[in-house]
This record gives sequence, structure tokens and C-alpha cells, in this order.
Amino acid sequence: MSEAKMQQAAEAMAGGDFVAAMAIFDEVREADDDNADAHYGWADAAFMRMTIDMEEDVPAALIMRGYKRAMDLDEENLEYVAGFAGFCLDCGRLPMAVKEYSRLQKMAELQELDVNDMLYEAAARLVEAVERLDRRAPAAQPLLAQALGWAVAGLGFTPEEAAALLTGD
Repeated sequence: MSEAKMQQAAEAMAGGDFVAAMAIFDEVREADDDNADAHYGWADAAFMRMTIDMEEDVPAALIMRGYKRAMDLDEENLEYVAGFAGFCLDCGRLPMAVKEYSRLQKMAELQELDVNDMLYEAAARLVEAVERLDRRAPAAQPLLAQALGWAVAGLGFTPEEAAALLTGD
């Protein structure tokens, strides 16, 4: 039953019916609180409701709790960490977003997976978020340094290679 419900929820999400998807994921979570995919799916559907439908009927704290529960249940799942990191970035929780994207990067290295495209996109979004605050603020500097590191990696360079290219060495 759980598998069929998960398929229904995925179809609802694909169709843009995030409320229906959340309801179905809720049914699965109630039936099996240890179903990491259901917790992640619910959080992802609620996040999409917030960002795509522009509805804020679900508190960000509940969405965060859904992502965290999924990550607690399946600590090795890169998709969960990436989803949560994106949520943190979109919600302006920049230090937490950096922490989670850095965690994603380390996990991907251990699993020998390439997430450089994802980090490159995160770098651009992080710089945009910092720009909305104040780029010259002392608290912004480590965030910008991290974004630059991700962008360089996303372009396929090591920091040393990028520095050599920029300085003409």
C-alpha cells in the first residue's frame, strides 16, 4: 500500500498539486513514521507549495522538521541533504545552507559522486542572497568565500588552478 501511495504522491507533485501530494505523504507518514521518503516527500511538496504556489500556509519550521526527520532516518541520502540545503538557502538561513551544502559536498566526495553543478548553482544563489543583505558586511565575507569556492569547483577547477589562471601564472 505504501508504495502505491508514494506513487500517487509523486504523480500529484508532478502535476503541481502540492496540497494533494502533502496529504498523501501525510497518510504514509502516519502509517509508517520511519518512512524517510514520505518525510522527505512531504517536506519537498510543502517547500514547492511555498516557492511555486507562493503560499505560506505551512510554517517553515514544519518543513524543516520534515527534511530533518528524513535525514535522521537515512543519513547517507544525498537527495535529502540537497533538498534541505536548498530549502535553507531559499529561506535565508544562509549559515545553515552553507553547512548543509558543505556536508553534501563531503558526502558526494566519499561516494565518488559529482555535485559540482549543484554547488555552482548554490554559489550563484548564495551570492544573490548576500547581495540582498550587504556584501561588505563582515558576516558576508565567509559566505562569499564559500560561494566562490563552489563556483570554482563547479567550473571544474581547483582553487590553485583558478588562482593561476587569474594571475597569469
